[in-house]
Amino acid sequence: MAAILGAPGRREACKICDHAEILQTMEKLQTSPALLNVREAAAWLRIGERKVYDLVAKGAIPHTRAGAKLLFSPGELERWLTRNAAGPHADAAGAATVAGSIDPLFEWAVREGRSGLALLTQGSLDGVERLARGQACAALMHVPSADLSDFNRHIAEEKLKGRGVALVEWARREQGLVVARGNPKRIRAIRDLARKDVTFMLRQPSAGARVLFERLLEREGVRRSSVRFHREEAMAGSDLAAAIQGGEADAGLAARAQARLAGLDFVPLVTERIDLAVSRARWFDPPLQALWSFARSRRFAAHAAAMGGYDLTGLGTVTWNDPQ
Repeated sequence: MAAILGAPGRREACKICDHAEILQTMEKLQTSPALLNVREAAAWLRIGERKVYDLVAKGAIPHTRAGAKLLFSPGELERWLTRNAAGPHADAAGAATVAGSIDPLFEWAVREGRSGLALLTQGSLDGVERLARGQACAALMHVPSADLSDFNRHIAEEKLKGRGVALVEWARREQGLVVARGNPKRIRAIRDLARKDVTFMLRQPSAGARVLFERLLEREGVRRSSVRFHREEAMAGSDLAAAIQGGEADAGLAARAQARLAGLDFVPLVTERIDLAVSRARWFDPPLQALWSFARSRRFAAHAAAMGGYDLTGLGTVTWNDPQ
């Protein structure tokens, strides 16, 4: 677990483990005074005293008054933490469901690791919305920032802040143009998609690959109107690959692993970071723990190397943690 949660004592120590640690600390209160003052409550909750006063002013935390003095019951604080500190609670259908992006390595790991997780893969942006609504316990995502300098953190700040979610790195992955075997159209870069003899297949609007494509067009100065698009949009990289295999499209944006699985050629464009956005309330549930245990195995590393295009160096690194 240390490889995922980080070394104890680091400034950026992961809040995924905070909830469990706080509850363990609360158990010790049986031998402590019946009520805590502001300083003691703040210490056990690991927040500042000013934050405690703010929560009291909003009526958001259980407390009592003895004249001008604020007092807190350890039992009430423990119940308050359970209700509120861990973030969005997945509903019954979403408690063991991972939404978001489709990744060949992730799908294989969920299946072969016997995690018991169900997949609802309709794109990174769709996954974020489902996680925020409590319809999933986690969401796989790879959404580039406007300048392509980072992935996922900007979306987390916008959509998941205040919901008790952390981003945990799954892998770095090569993303680029998937083309027919032998690359008969000699497609080498984004600018080649503007040629009249090239048909490009898009992914659906909620896909991280769709967002990346739009960013790449902007970076390379290619007008969208100059690209000839296939009449349909692919809901998965495998659908895109099938269209290229069948001669219906000449190119599409997907991972190197997807091209290799389909026996197609690949033109690398970027290396993206795939993160698993996970509810801290569900992190220690058996399905997610089974997945991460398998992801640390030699078998998993060997399969990732065989698929191609993956870098697992940062596996388990917390790339963003909800500060609230």
